[in-house]
Amino acid sequence: MNDFQAIADRVEIEALRGEFTDAAMMRDRPRLASLFTPDGALRMPNIPAEQVGREEIRAGGERLQSQWDFFVQTTHPGTILLDGDTASGRAYIQELARTLDGRQGLNYAVYHDRYQRTTEGWKFAERVYEVRYLDTSPLAGAAPHAAQSSGTNPADVTATPAPATSFACPASAERLERVAAALRANGFAAEILDDATAACARIKDLVPEGASVLTGASETLRLSGIDEDINAGGRYDAIRPRVLAIDRATGADEIRRLVASPEFVVNSVAAVTETGSLVLASGSGSQLPANAGGAAHAVWIVGAQKVVPDLSTALRRVEEHALPLENARAQAVYGMPSAVNRLLILNAEPRPGRGTVLLLQEAIGH
Repeated sequence: MNDFQAIADRVEIEALRGEFTDAAMMRDRPRLASLFTPDGALRMPNIPAEQVGREEIRAGGERLQSQWDFFVQTTHPGTILLDGDTASGRAYIQELARTLDGRQGLNYAVYHDRYQRTTEGWKFAERVYEVRYLDTSPLAGAAPHAAQSSGTNPADVTATPAPATSFACPASAERLERVAAALRANGFAAEILDDATAACARIKDLVPEGASVLTGASETLRLSGIDEDINAGGRYDAIRPRVLAIDRATGADEIRRLVASPEFVVNSVAAVTETGSLVLASGSGSQLPANAGGAAHAVWIVGAQKVVPDLSTALRRVEEHALPLENARAQAVYGMPSAVNRLLILNAEPRPGRGTVLLLQEAIGH
């Protein structure tokens, strides 16, 4: 290997480490996962946590970020040892963090890395996180409000819309109770469940075996395992696998009819308001007819972070929070951006017993 190649490799690996910190700070978990080889590993014995493969790294990161009030990471360059198409190295980390349940602190850590040259450039084959110093004393500072950081008079903060980062914070038990009451008043059935595991079990009660079921393109369903249970478990007449098997050029009408009127649609939403409305967003709009009324029954699984006060805030959540996350996912998976081309707002359910909302006490999905 010539000197120029070695220099180029070192620059690219250093850029890779910087990209990792930027993706973590921007809460861009699909991008962070893409920095690893397909079988790459992120190991954090001090937490403890271990994720192997891009999907596990992405899902684990989403669970972790849903707990943050704020998080700041700084990476300092360390050693890089090149060995052909592989390399090893260390990066030095300083972090400040506070979680929504009040845990907080300052730490200094080391990432022990293995790198692999791929057709897409250098990737992490493994990152092992080792904490060298931890101080859990209460932090004197706080994450500034968006209004303050933009120069707005602090006296006007209460009149300023909530920053986008607040859209990732789980609602309290009291807020969930208010939402459930409002949904019931609007004709929806509403239940509050502990977590996604409880929702998986409840789906089996609500959807009879053998029913035709359409699942929405939802990160909540994917991360909870509900999508796999329905579409690959053999318990139901799953619509999505049938659709995927049809040639889109010749079977467009058949696809349209299948997705428009299943017995059940199981999906999530982009936001639920404290006034009892559901907001769904879509790029193609193909899944919206079943949610709007085409399906005989609907079940929506909703993470606690999707609760907002009203419809105007719900639309802000779609544009400022859900769309950037979905756009990053679409770029990573499909190589193309997402868009909010269709919006569906369900203010009430006129057919008693048709729609059930499962409100989770955990944050999950976009």
